Amino acid sequence: MTIPPSETPVHALWGDLPAAEPRAALSLDLDVDICVVGGGLAGLTAAREAARRGMSVAVLEGQQVGWAASGHNLGSVLPGYGVPIDDLIARVGIAHARDLWKLAEEGGDYIRDTIATSVPDIAMTPGALEVSTTDVGERLIGWLQTIGGEFGTAVEGWQIEQVRDALRTRRYFHALHFPRAFQIDGARYLRALAKLAEEAGVRIFENTPVINIDSAGIRKRIVTPSARLRAGQIVLAGNVHIGTPALRLASTLMPLWRYAAVTEPLGDLLNEVIAYRGSVLDDDGIDHFRIVDGDRLLWSSPETTWRGKPARFGRLIRRRIATVFPQLAQARIERVFSSAFGQTVHGMPQIGELRPGLWVASGFGRQGLNTSAMAGRLIAAGITEGDDRWRLFSPFELVWAGGKAGRVVGQFADGLSRGRSAAVGALARWRERAAARERLREERRSARIAAVLARTERVSQDFGSDRR
Repeated sequence: MTIPPSETPVHALWGDLPAAEPRAALSLDLDVDICVVGGGLAGLTAAREAARRGMSVAVLEGQQVGWAASGHNLGSVLPGYGVPIDDLIARVGIAHARDLWKLAEEGGDYIRDTIATSVPDIAMTPGALEVSTTDVGERLIGWLQTIGGEFGTAVEGWQIEQVRDALRTRRYFHALHFPRAFQIDGARYLRALAKLAEEAGVRIFENTPVINIDSAGIRKRIVTPSARLRAGQIVLAGNVHIGTPALRLASTLMPLWRYAAVTEPLGDLLNEVIAYRGSVLDDDGIDHFRIVDGDRLLWSSPETTWRGKPARFGRLIRRRIATVFPQLAQARIERVFSSAFGQTVHGMPQIGELRPGLWVASGFGRQGLNTSAMAGRLIAAGITEGDDRWRLFSPFELVWAGGKAGRVVGQFADGLSRGRSAAVGALARWRERAAARERLREERRSARIAAVLARTERVSQDFGSDRR
């Protein structure tokens, strides 16, 4: 399956990041300890960490570093994974889920520490708010007990009033607040990570697509258009674009296109409507937004299993913003960007050793940046130190995504899910309004009864006075 490139270059998200200097393609045969196929966040992390442990590493990138999903992420570093916590526990059990959750948090710590020690000029905006579109008061307590109690994650439960003080909309009810989550400019971090990898000794080759991989034997062979490479270990860190060299991997990923937009500056109005500065994502997985550059709104909402025109989805995002925040109905879209990413059938990333010397780090669609960092570290440690914690991901093996038929079904299922979420949310808001109307009627009824009783009491007192 051939997946076309993104509509926008890596530097064209919301900041003024100049285009990166191009890197040379592989032109001479090379022999290294580790070959990483794919120059995205996971691949660069694995390469850097392996090089820091003394391994010779080469990264082969078919286009430019981070040209696909890694260069078009929203920059959110969140705890956990892209699947509901209850589903994760149901699949692997509470103890296994706790270990997986701890790994995900370590991935976030890696990004935080990397920025603090090596690229302190990258700003980190704290906090993430997962809002509910229905009234989930009882379930909120259970989630807090699991995530905060069982898993030891810093998390707070926000009641409806607190949520609506921060977000001036009646579409949201309760929320989980993660104070240690944070947001960064993902493109700047990607650029810095590539530089740090090179400083550690990694050789990165761009415009070097992999034509064939022979993973048999002790020394694996990788064929490119202009040269061959031999390596003791291969890390497949590609996305849905990896194609022919790893058809089995590519067939397990359903390609999804995420569309996001940045508004023009909105001034003080934006701060009046959205007082929260971290990321906001709803529990239906539909909307994900945050404030950037002080008074602009970065908003990601629609996803499709087919490539669409970004301009069209810019209009859809503008309507979506107006639906959630009617006060921002006049907001104008300045820039729209999109990219394809791979979504696994089970919703979890694919991390581990497929066969001796052949590793995979893929399937990061709908995951936070923490998971790609975690995957790179796990694989580097697995290769160089024999760390086998990657086996925690063994239950989430490669599962065929269904090809073109799977994409059709996926789009249909997504539409049904969004429709159901909209209906459930509308019902919750109707119930809230109905309850408010009932309270108002009860208050008015009580007021009328109190007034009648007061008049009766006055009449009784007047009658008693007349008799005296």
